[in-house]
Amino acid sequence: MLEPLQYLLGAGSGVLIGFTLGLVGGGGSILAVPLMVYLVGVPSAHVAIGTSALAVAANAATGLISHARAGTVKWRCGGMYAAAGVIGALAGSTLGKAVDGQQLLVLFALLMVAIGVLMLRKRTREDRPDVQCNRTNAPKVLGFGLGTGAFSGFFGIGGGFLIVPGLIASTGMPMISAVGTSLIAVAAFGLTTALNYAVSGLIDWPLAAVFVGGGLLGGVVGTRAAGRLADSGKLSRVFAVLILVVAGYMLWRSAAAFTG
Repeated sequence: MLEPLQYLLGAGSGVLIGFTLGLVGGGGSILAVPLMVYLVGVPSAHVAIGTSALAVAANAATGLISHARAGTVKWRCGGMYAAAGVIGALAGSTLGKAVDGQQLLVLFALLMVAIGVLMLRKRTREDRPDVQCNRTNAPKVLGFGLGTGAFSGFFGIGGGFLIVPGLIASTGMPMISAVGTSLIAVAAFGLTTALNYAVSGLIDWPLAAVFVGGGLLGGVVGTRAAGRLADSGKLSRVFAVLILVVAGYMLWRSAAAFTG
């Protein structure tokens, strides 16, 4: 059982997670695990992963409502992506439970670095705001969904920082649409992973509840900020920098743990 202060820190962390989910789609899942481990002080990495997966799934569902109202969700694309990804998430989360928790955190951080660097590269392809998902691009969308779902399940995250670039690569949709649409898959992947961890008793339910409560407030603010940043073309850079900063911190903490 955690201390009252830890639950208070959990609620504050939920606000930050909800804000970044609304802002960049995948920020919440990136921040949830390190906040659980390093700020709240959850002693087990696997409990932190399982609890964060549930909290991120719930907060993603809330953020999805806000993005849907703003008209930035491609429902068919998101549904196809999520359907394929759930299969991958189930397989990935089963494998992830068998891997040492500290090793998972290190691998997670290294993957974040690679994604952040790729996101900072200039894209020469033009956005396609009117893109539709159909039989022509279905194999690509489903393939990206399956792959990112497996990664998301393995690392116990919603996977938005993988889903957003995956949606852009497979459809060509604008960043703001990818952020909104990604929340369908974030919620589906997170719930699949959380259920798999719950079966093994690896979720702190009260902590998940306060995370979700804080995320409700943060998600509303983050969604509004996303619209303004998208208009100025800064959203993708914010997304990439956020990933690299958190990855650097995780690697630093992991190195300190290994060296004692």
